Amino acid sequence: MVDNKLLTASASPHVRTRDTTRIIMLDVLIALTPSLIASVILFGLRSLAVTAVSIASCVLFEYLSRKAMRRANTIGDLSAAVTGMILAFNLPSTIPFWMVVFGAAIAIIVVKQMFGGIGQNFVNPALLARIVLMVSFPKAMLASWATPFAWRSDTPDAVTSATPLAILKTGEGTLPALLNMCFAKAGCLGEVCAAALLLGGVYLMIRRVISPIIPFCYIGTVGMCMLLYGFAQKENAFLFTAYELLSGGLMLGAFFMATDYATSPISSRGKVIFAVGCGLLTCLIRLFGNMNEGVSFSILLMNILVPHIERLTVPRPFGVEKEKKPRKDKKEVQPS
Repeated sequence: MVDNKLLTASASPHVRTRDTTRIIMLDVLIALTPSLIASVILFGLRSLAVTAVSIASCVLFEYLSRKAMRRANTIGDLSAAVTGMILAFNLPSTIPFWMVVFGAAIAIIVVKQMFGGIGQNFVNPALLARIVLMVSFPKAMLASWATPFAWRSDTPDAVTSATPLAILKTGEGTLPALLNMCFAKAGCLGEVCAAALLLGGVYLMIRRVISPIIPFCYIGTVGMCMLLYGFAQKENAFLFTAYELLSGGLMLGAFFMATDYATSPISSRGKVIFAVGCGLLTCLIRLFGNMNEGVSFSILLMNILVPHIERLTVPRPFGVEKEKKPRKDKKEVQPS
């Protein structure tokens, strides 16, 4: 007896893998954990509270918005938790909790769910939420940076300091030692310990969650541009470049935000163009703009250009040769 088996045809790619969205997002959360531990050590339990409020708000807004839109719930894939954690890492430890909730609503409801959910957002949700908060509440977002270990003081709220990027921009104040730039500096929760971010980035590359192309090209472009600028300004170019690379959200953006699957190119050539564009825009904003930081705006602008980059870098299908244009023969000149 012969069984009649149906032949099922489906679109490519025909690749099976054990990796699921939940596993990938869990890897990202694991990679972010060293930075979370560092922020708690530097800023106390306040940083842990900001992160918890951000994650809880994002998960709640995803659940409610999916219910309201009558869609299958997706809180189990952990993507909302990742968005909440990255959003918290873009905020200062001193920010009021209600602003964190407002930012989570922007990230999940407006940027993610109104465009169809995971994989449909055209920009990084946490980045756009940060920019909205910066524009809406500049004092809370830009003017109040807790000094590392100030939570041990009797009056922790009074112990604030300028970020290294602000000191580099204005020339006012004393920069922390280069070693401190790697482990403890003023700034947002996720940018104060570059060593923890590098550790998390290496973990993601080992797990093959992200490609090294975007982080290396992004950081390399910033490093090259800052080095050239340092030489042109007759400063200590190498020291200036080191401070620029370790300051602000460059490491956080390069490893955890620019590599977002939904908002970055697929092809290797596209990734290079995207990363170099992010690096150039970051340098332009930092060196010639009014703002000290340029990572958020540069990644956001390049996110918008991703569809155009994809069209320019479409890979040739396997086995298909480039169509040759018919050669136009030169007209023979008749002898007079």
